[in-house]
Order: sequence, then structure tokens, then C-alpha cells
Amino acid sequence: MPKNTLNRRLSRPLEKFSALNKQHKIAIAGVSTLGAAAIALSAVPGGATTVAGGTPAAKPVAAEQTQTRDLHATLSSPLTSDKVKLDAIEAKQKAASKQKAAAERKAAESRSAKKAADRSAKRPQMETVAAKTYKNNLDGWIRQSLDIMHAKGIPGSYHGLHKNIMRESSGNPRAINGWDINAINGVPSKGLLQVIPPTFATYHVKGTSNDIYDPVANITAAANYAAHRYGSIDNVNSAY
Repeated sequence: MPKNTLNRRLSRPLEKFSALNKQHKIAIAGVSTLGAAAIALSAVPGGATTVAGGTPAAKPVAAEQTQTRDLHATLSSPLTSDKVKLDAIEAKQKAASKQKAAAERKAAESRSAKKAADRSAKRPQMETVAAKTYKNNLDGWIRQSLDIMHAKGIPGSYHGLHKNIMRESSGNPRAINGWDINAINGVPSKGLLQVIPPTFATYHVKGTSNDIYDPVANITAAANYAAHRYGSIDNVNSAY
């Protein structure tokens, strides 16, 4: 067989194989292109479209923003609900704490009032004693003087005072001795128990009048002097 004829026969299968390879490459490229398109479409949110030139339309962006807001709302809704619950629990706890504090204060006030009432009940009631009154005469003057003398610890009796008053002045609170040695010395004896001014001033009993002619003041000062000099007015039976 001629060499040229043999070469043509051998080249035909090669041409067929080459053509087959080109078809496979085209098919593979088509499949790759479709796969990329499918991936690109799957990445675009549902319902989104594209415009010529590869620029995305506004609708997908709006859809993505809507989905983002929905997702944020979905995530934040439980958190918000939990916060509301926590706030409600905290408010209840504060209210309960205030109620407890108010109850404790009320109980403390009640206990304090009860203690005060108990103390008042235990405290003996003081009887109101009317002020003692005395007659404005010799009997009343002697009795009032005796009460003061007893309060001050000055000894003496009604009888001892009365007998000395009658001997010294006959019961005259304005009596003055103008003839004895005291009168001669310029300090006459005065009053119910004839006391000279220096003696009255020295033995004056606090709480009584400073007037030497005052019956009660005169009797009490004289009894005080007699108690210091004689032990008691009851021991005086003459001028003293």
C-alpha cells in the first residue's frame, strides 16, 4: 500500500478523536458554567433578581435588610422578654421588702406603746393633795410654824410655842418691848416671841418672810434660836 494512503487512514481516527475531545471540553465547560450559575443563584436570596451588566437590583438589598431585621427581632425578642421578667421580679422583691420594713416598724411601734402602757400601769398613781391652809390667827400661825419646823428638823411642840408666846407678847404679832436691856441698847425685842433683829436675821428660816413682824417667820426663827441654845422651845420657861 502506498505510504500516502496509509497516512490518510491513520489520520482519520486521530481527527475523530480530536473532534471528540473538543466536544467533551465544550460539554464540560457548559456543565461548569451551569454549575457556577446555579451556585450564584443559590447565593441570592429567594425572589431576588439580577439586572444586566451584573449589578444587583435594589430588591435583594431590601430583602436582605428585612431578613436582618427579622433575625434581630427574633434574637432580641427572648432577651427583651427575659429582661421584662427580671424587672418584674425585681419590682416584686422591692415591694415585698418595703412591706416587710413597714410591718417591722409597725411592730416596733406597737411594742414601744405596750411597754409605755405597762410602765404607766406599774407606776403608782400620784394623789393630788390640796395645799394645806391655816387660819389667820394664833392657832393657825402656831400650826403653820410647827409644820415648817418639822420639815426643817427644828424641835418644838404646840404647847411649848403657845405658852412662850402668851408670856412674851400675849399673842400680839406687833408687840414691841421698849423697856428691857435690849431696848436700852437700841435693839428692842419684837413680835410674838420678842426676838431682837440680830437674832431674827441669824436664825431666820429659809422659806419664811424676812419681816420680823410676820407671825410665822417670828415664831419659826425664835424656835430655831431656842433649839440651838436650849435644845428646844419647850425648854424655855422664862425670858430667853
